[in-house]
Amino acid sequence: MTETEQRIARLERRLSAIEDELEITRLILSYGPLVDSGSADAVAALWERDGVYDVDELLMTGQDEIRAMVLSDMHQRWITGGCAHFVGAPHVTVTGDDAVATGYTLMIVRDRASGAFTLRRATANLWRLRRGPDGWRVTDRTNRVLDGRTESPELLARKFTGAGEPA
Repeated sequence: MTETEQRIARLERRLSAIEDELEITRLILSYGPLVDSGSADAVAALWERDGVYDVDELLMTGQDEIRAMVLSDMHQRWITGGCAHFVGAPHVTVTGDDAVATGYTLMIVRDRASGAFTLRRATANLWRLRRGPDGWRVTDRTNRVLDGRTESPELLARKFTGAGEPA
């Protein structure tokens, strides 16, 4: 391989890595607008068929359960009352066809009586994703509320320290 061919191959690898990170970031950032618009099928499609969504008060396994959460009476009340799931930009690491991302989400809700918006929850998020035939999909997302419990900052640190990550 010539020096020029080697240089082009390195550039192609770097571009591919950037494209992977951008696709994953866009997938994660799409969660908020999709869930707040009630787009249940599109939210469910972010996950693999058997993907897991583990929130403090709810464990969902598979696209059907994730779709059902978006369509639930409680979630629909959040939407009609005024709600925003703000997803912060994730820190993404790609290793081959697997990726891990860490970040935050804020759930902001409107008080029907006063019209004021308030922060309902701030959560730590750990996303695990896999590239398949249809692109990147979530295999597992774990959210923990940032309320002082040790579990939440440990979840954030896991990606950076490797603690609890598969070898």
